[in-house]
Amino acid sequence: MEVTADYTTNAPSRAEVDAHDGPLVIEFGAPWCGHCRAAQALIATAFAGHHQVRHLKIEDGPGRRLGRSFQVTLWPTLIFMHHGQEIARLVRPGDAEAIAAALRQIDTP
Repeated sequence: MEVTADYTTNAPSRAEVDAHDGPLVIEFGAPWCGHCRAAQALIATAFAGHHQVRHLKIEDGPGRRLGRSFQVTLWPTLIFMHHGQEIARLVRPGDAEAIAAALRQIDTP
């Protein structure tokens, strides 16, 4: 899958996320967030070669249930999941290799 370009306000339910079969990365942030914008090139670089990983880019903020269910407090927060289980989490990642290392944990053949 390709890296998702835009944040969506239409978040799935936590039950839908937990039921996802396969590798999944949920990126919580906001389109106006400077930290989020700065991380986009790193995320795109890290995702190269991880075509089986689904990427959800969820706009977060007060009252957004999915972000609260993951206890997200800073943006961007990347949640790396496999078969509905959180495997890794990165908050405000500073380099593509940290993201790639987390992707390798969930993107298994």
